[in-house]
Amino acid sequence: MTGNLDLIRAEIIADPANAWAAELGWEPLYSVSEGARIVLVGQAPGRKAQESRKPWNDASGVKLRTWLGVTDEQFYDPDLFAILPMDFYYPGKGASGDLPPRKDFAGRWHPRILAELPSRSLTVLVGSYAQKYYLGGRAKKSLTETVRAYQEYLPQTVPLVHPSPLNFRWQAKNPWFEADVVPALRAAVTGALADT
Repeated sequence: MTGNLDLIRAEIIADPANAWAAELGWEPLYSVSEGARIVLVGQAPGRKAQESRKPWNDASGVKLRTWLGVTDEQFYDPDLFAILPMDFYYPGKGASGDLPPRKDFAGRWHPRILAELPSRSLTVLVGSYAQKYYLGGRAKKSLTETVRAYQEYLPQTVPLVHPSPLNFRWQAKNPWFEADVVPALRAAVTGALADT
């Protein structure tokens, strides 16, 4: 990161709203570069990712990279992928899994960061939080309907279900996802990376 991106990162770390994370020794977990071609927006880091300081460093990340059709090296190259979750800190555990990202976080920081990424041509929205925020009224009534309608958002955007192993039932019930959405996703990724 250079210039304004470094300044924004420093502001995020110094923000009183994130003081609790600083006390835990956590840094904001996202990865960006001015040259990024693809913006990947997910929910928030999981505990393993936060503690390892590496986004998508778990089984979900392995599955996601398979769907994208990219190597680990490509995925973690900030000149190719900007990894920009809806919150940059692990939100903690709730009654039924991780807590959701803070509602005001993305609205405060994402526009400023995205303004520094002039080369981006594709946005991948992983999960309902990212889809509701970025698609707004264009999102369908459910995540399933939004993902099924992926062609409406191409070529700039691809909505995805979360690649968590816990979503195996959803994937089993929706075979069209692997048959139709994943190939379209890979084609969009290949096209975006070919422009580098």
